[in-house]
Amino acid sequence: MTRLVWGDVPPSKVDRFAAIVLSESADLAGEILRAIRSEFPGQRPAKEETGEPKSLVGIRRAIEGFVQQLLSGEADPRVPDEIFREFGRAEGLKGRSHDSLQAVYRLGVRLAWRRFAEVGQQVDIAAPAMYELAEAGFKYLDGLVEESVRGYAEAAARQEGERLRLQRRLIDRMLSGRHADPAQALGERAARIGWELPATVAVGVLIRPAREAVAPALGRGVLLDMESEQPRVVVPDPDVAGRADHVRRATAGWSGAIGPTVPLAAAVESLRWAETAVRLIEDGLLPHGGLHHCTDRVEELLLLPSRELVDAAAARCLTPLNGVAPAQARRLADTLLAWIETSGGAPEVAHRLGVHPQTARYRLRQIRELWGDVLDDPDHRFELLLVLRSRRLRGEPSDTGEQE
Repeated sequence: MTRLVWGDVPPSKVDRFAAIVLSESADLAGEILRAIRSEFPGQRPAKEETGEPKSLVGIRRAIEGFVQQLLSGEADPRVPDEIFREFGRAEGLKGRSHDSLQAVYRLGVRLAWRRFAEVGQQVDIAAPAMYELAEAGFKYLDGLVEESVRGYAEAAARQEGERLRLQRRLIDRMLSGRHADPAQALGERAARIGWELPATVAVGVLIRPAREAVAPALGRGVLLDMESEQPRVVVPDPDVAGRADHVRRATAGWSGAIGPTVPLAAAVESLRWAETAVRLIEDGLLPHGGLHHCTDRVEELLLLPSRELVDAAAARCLTPLNGVAPAQARRLADTLLAWIETSGGAPEVAHRLGVHPQTARYRLRQIRELWGDVLDDPDHRFELLLVLRSRRLRGEPSDTGEQE
């Protein structure tokens, strides 16, 4: 800022103004610090090696720096950056708000300006020149605040980084296996990040929509590990009203799966189901997009990962179809599945398949001829049900007939 009127103040008056303020800088700094402590109790500033509070040193340096730069004729007083950046850093680490930090500065400048105005009157500096000086002072304040905010932001980032590190360690420990006593195994780690141990959890695994995707805004109650290739989520007390909706909204645009609700001691079991569901998503066997809840996908999770077992069972229990043409084998297999699922006769099967009852009746006679009395065995029917539904889930033909 170019101080047009201040520039007309006789140098002798500027010198007298500066000499008085500099001679009083220590006392003025002490007065400001006492007022800050009174207005903002609980302030316990760190000390320099000399034993002086760092904040007192900073206030004095700010006053002296501003006045000395007036003497030098500089248009824009430079801020003593590091000490005020450190002050902001310390306030951030103590958990004080950014607003309270600015309030402290405003109080300090108000008290300093009051004394500057008295000295200006004492040495007979014209009011317009003092107004310009006030404008420069408030610009100087902006610089002090800017440096402190920079330090505050550094401290906040450091704290958040430390919290995330501790959170990952808690998640790693929680998912390392079953715990006989979760409070003993996890309590100290949870306390360090202010996380109250829940009775139950559900563990989720996410698929990144993009490499640099922004982390879901799940809030601090839900633990999130973004460092893993596939981020992990720990939802406390997942059956509390509204919790599932919150997680769903926060993860909009992400794919993944949330495992079943389990006791905290068995969190790793929930993780295993979530990982199984994610593999099915990656293999195209579950839809990509959105968060699947494993309890809504029980059939897929039980049958789809067991492909080798199902295929081995199919080779044995679907052998009656080996000599049937593929198209007919598919129709018979569909009819057999509909019969087992409905536990009904031809009318129910026909309704399920959308065919004429007489067609269903004809196919059911063929099925009875092919399988015979084994269809009366509940265990055999259950095995057929698993095989046929598994193949339907995979979108594969139900027959094992020879190609025409």
